[in-house]
Amino acid sequence: MLSNRALDHAAAIEMADREKAIREVRARVRRGPSAEFCQDETCGEPIPEARRLAVPGCRYCIDCQARLEQHFSPRRFG
Repeated sequence: MLSNRALDHAAAIEMADREKAIREVRARVRRGPSAEFCQDETCGEPIPEARRLAVPGCRYCIDCQARLEQHFSPRRFG
């Protein structure tokens, strides 16, 4: 059985890894400006300014982004 100290250490490592991953994703997203129009090949609709400001670097409208996230969801393969 693991001691509390070992569990605390493992939790700290996990938290640090998670925070690093979040920083890396945010850095990639913020590299460029948001697209004004959805980059999905079948959509091309304007991306509302509120979304472009809330999600810097976004490339897809809300509907297409949701479809992409659902398609690539890990639960789909589990």
